This record gives sequence, structure tokens and C-alpha cells, in this order.
Amino acid sequence: MPAIQLTPAQRKEFRAEAHHLDPVVMIGGDGLTAAVKKETDAALNAHGLIKVRVFNDDRTERETIFQTLADELGAAPIQHIGKLLVLWRPKPEKVRAEDEDRMPGPRDVKILKFSKRGGQRPEVKMLRVLGNQRLTAGGTVKRAKPKKQTSVKKRSQT
Repeated sequence: MPAIQLTPAQRKEFRAEAHHLDPVVMIGGDGLTAAVKKETDAALNAHGLIKVRVFNDDRTERETIFQTLADELGAAPIQHIGKLLVLWRPKPEKVRAEDEDRMPGPRDVKILKFSKRGGQRPEVKMLRVLGNQRLTAGGTVKRAKPKKQTSVKKRSQT
């Protein structure tokens, strides 16, 4: 019996989310090996919701692989359809390192510039905003204001 029990509504939502996913783990002719379990566990930690493809024609063996993966990895079995298995496990919280308090790096921002005339579509622009920049309300990129520098004398007095 898997550790995680889901309601039919939750299972339905996960099936809908998994519809567009590609299989992350492939199980070949050797079946369920320790390496396959390790890769499945790593994929569940990274993605949470994964698809597994089993290249085996025996349906009962696929069922046992599905249940074994769910039981041993503590995942919820979502769906078994054909040779595809869908598993879900909540992603673990990431452990933050000490130096992760830094400002974020560059990020891409989508900006809509609306036309002065009413009937035209807005112009879509992709801008890259660096860590030392900010985006104004008008959609322009400005440098962040630098910290006011103090002299060495004033720092030593305080």
C-alpha cells in the first residue's frame, strides 16, 4: 500500500497535469533494477510528477512494477495506461546555502506597450533585466540606485 493516499479529484488533477509530460524514466528488458529505482527517486525529487515508460508487453508485470515503485519510493500511483506509468510525490523543500542571499541574476520580462490608437494590438517586447537594474512603471529599464558611499573616517566613527 503506497504511503500517499489521494482522493479521486486530486488524482484527476494530476492526470490532467501529466498529460503533457514526456516520460522521464525508461524501464527496459532488465526490469526494475536498483539503478532504475534510484533514477526514479531522483526524478521524483526534481519534478514531483513524472511519467515512466515500461518496455514490456506483460501487463501483470507492469502492474507489479507500478505498485513496487509506488510502495518503495513513497509515491502515489496516479495512472497506469498502456506502457506508461504516472507517479507523484511532493517535492522536498530545498535546503538553502548560506550564499543564496545574493540578488538574483538576469531575468527575462515580457512587456506590453499599448498603442495610442485604440484598435491596434499591443506591442510585445521581451527585455532582459540584470541584477543591478529595475523595471519602471513605464516599461523602461533603469539602473538600480547605488548605495551612498561613506568615507573610511565616517565608518570608523560609528
